[in-house]
Order: sequence, then C-alpha cells, then structure tokens
Amino acid sequence: MKTPRFLLPVATAGVLALSLSACAGGGGGTTGGGGGDAEANLDSRGPITYVQGKDNSNVVRPLIEKWNAAHPDEKVTFKEQTDQADQQHDDLVQNFQAKNADYDVASVDVVWTAEFAAKGWLQPLKDKMAIETTGMLEPTVEAGSYKGTLYAAPVSSDGGILYYRKDLVPEPPKTWDEMMEMCSIAEANNMGCYSGQFKQYEGLTVNASEAINSAGGSVLNDEGKPNLNTPEAEEGLNNLIEAFKNGNIPAEAITYQEEESRRAFQEGKLLFLRNWPYVYNLATTEGSSQVKDKLGMTALPGKDGPGASSLGGHSAAISVYSDHKATALDFVKFLIEEEQQKFFATQGSLAPVFGSLYEDQELVAKLPYLPVLKTSIENAVPRPVTPFYPAVTQAIQENAYAALKGEKPAKDALSDMQKSIESAGAGSQ
Repeated sequence: MKTPRFLLPVATAGVLALSLSACAGGGGGTTGGGGGDAEANLDSRGPITYVQGKDNSNVVRPLIEKWNAAHPDEKVTFKEQTDQADQQHDDLVQNFQAKNADYDVASVDVVWTAEFAAKGWLQPLKDKMAIETTGMLEPTVEAGSYKGTLYAAPVSSDGGILYYRKDLVPEPPKTWDEMMEMCSIAEANNMGCYSGQFKQYEGLTVNASEAINSAGGSVLNDEGKPNLNTPEAEEGLNNLIEAFKNGNIPAEAITYQEEESRRAFQEGKLLFLRNWPYVYNLATTEGSSQVKDKLGMTALPGKDGPGASSLGGHSAAISVYSDHKATALDFVKFLIEEEQQKFFATQGSLAPVFGSLYEDQELVAKLPYLPVLKTSIENAVPRPVTPFYPAVTQAIQENAYAALKGEKPAKDALSDMQKSIESAGAGSQ
C-alpha cells in the first residue's frame, strides 16, 4: 500500500538478509506452525499489544479505546509503526526473531503471511484458536492462509482503483489505450495524465504486476512458476515504459509512492491516478483537496476491458510468543466484527472482508464505490505466494525500475526478472 499504511520503500540490505534467512528456514518456532511455542499460553488472559503501521485515518485508536472500556483487565496497547511498509515488515521480523512477547497481535500485509507462517512465527488459527470465516471474500481468506491453514484473520482487503477527474472526463476509460488517448485532455489542462506508484519499492511490484496481468500476461503460471518471457508480459511492461517516454506518465512519477501520488492528484496535478481505496476518504475530506467534488472512481483499465488489480489488504496475526493468546484471539475476533468492519470502511475507506457489506445500502450510500471495489477484489491477482517473497519482489522492483528509467528494454528486464525469481525459489514451497 498501506497503504497507506500499505506499500512503501525497500531497504535492500534488509531484503537480502531476509531472503537468505528465508532460504535457510530461519526464525523461531516450528516451521509452518504447530507444536512448540504455538501450544503455549492458549488459555492465558491479560494485557496485550497490537502492532500496526501508521494510523493515518484514525481508525485504530477509537477501536482500542472501545475495547479497553469493555475489557479493563485485558487492555490493548497500540504500538504504532511508521507508514513505510518495508520498515513495518523489518520491525516485525526483528521482534519475531527476538521472540518478543510484547508483539501479541500484528497487522500483517497479505504478502507477508507465507513468509512469517513458514518461519513458525504466527499462531495457527485452528482448533481452539479458530475464527469463523463464513461470508468472507474468498481471496481474503486465501491471503491469510499458508499450506491450507489460516494464520492471519482478514481485517481489511484492497483492490486497485482508477481515480479520475469526472469534471474533465465524463466517461471513464475502460481500456489502457482509451486512457492514453484521453491524455490530450490532461495536456489541454496543463496537468499530468496518469500516475501509479513507480518508485523502487513494494508499490512498484504492485504496479508492474498489474500492468503485466492486465495485458493478459502473468508473473507466475498456474503451477506457481515464473512466466515472464511472454509477449503479453512484454506488452504490459511496455505500456508503462512508453507512457514514461512520451510523457503521459510525468517524469516525477518515478519517485512516487502512495502518498506522493495521492497528493499530486488532490492538488490537481493529475487527470488519472491508480491507488488504493483509502484515497477516497482523504480526497473528499481534507481541506486542501482540490478534487472533493470532482472525484470519479472506476475499475483499472485493461487490454480489452477492466484490468486485473493486485490483491492488497491486511490481516491480524497472533504471535506464537504472546503470553496472553486467549485475549489476543478475542481481540482479533473483535476486529472482524461487522460493526468494526463498517467503521473501518466509513472512517478509513478500508475495504471490508465480508461480501454482504458491499451490498449494505447504508454503507453504499456513504461509499458509492463499493460495488466497483468488490469487483476489483474478486478479480484481483495475488502477488506471488511464497516464503521467499522478499527476494521475489526485489527481482520485480529492480528490473521494472530499470526498464522504466530506460536502462534496459522490457524483454531484457523480464528475462532478468524471470532468472532472479527462479533463483529465489519461487513456487518451490
């Protein structure tokens, strides 16, 4: 993202170290969960700590206050991390490796679940620790699972959205080519045409993957093996390369993460923006926003129709090292109750995990984009599910970034991406 909260810059040395430790099967506990630390403190109650990235939309603190008022002997302390997802990831890794009992419940990005579960850091949510997942959107449950076991309870989902200026674009584009043709509107209004998130960090993995998938290609094939040496993948990456070359994507977008691109759009500098749903809340409420009454939202454009978003979102995971797992489990269940899900949606524009809420008339009246978002999530393509994800995303980022900067053609970038992912062991577990 996290945005928000979601997806922000990569510390290369940290990623390399994580890749090596993943290949070595490092970390504490029993690999894949079960036994050892996972069997300890299942009935224990007491104060716990909830760890999450920066609470940009003020959704966490009110809920913790609500919980604490009802549970004076099992109070939750909020440990707020930075708004940089890679720093959030590294912080969790360091504390899990140290078996820190104070990191009881952690907000886990959907792409971290396999890595953390494989290292034995997350409490399997089964048997007496099970949660009810009936009614949840299937991709959100899959994102919280590893090898058929749920390790993280879906709290919020996410799909990419195309924001546009509805005062300048009466009918939103359905395909990438249609959107590029509309860049003449941006030029006539002295503004940039399109941006996503193109800095070399996790957001670039999202945007490059979406470009490839939306052109009919795929990062991985049905067997989970890299599948990047295809005409479709080349077409998708070339769409971004050409847009940078001809200026349809402004040059400064090579430095954009979620927040930089959001601010550019809100300041009237962009006609189109690819970002997550959290933007809606800020773009329609912040005093400085120039697009409050001009904000349109639609599905990401693809080759012949709607494109394929990368699946985003966060789940709540219980550490195997927690001293008070019974309280931790109750708090996780509290986070996914319908009342809290509605609050996440209305207060923070966070996508609910229950399908029924996308048809809740009261909610849709407040958040009219929900039907579009449900379609985005239901058709989203997950990023590679692998314990070696840090090495895989690094391969995608480095090569896509070099291609966007004009340092290597798309075909070479994809070939190098393929080789790096193969050497990282993607699809082997």
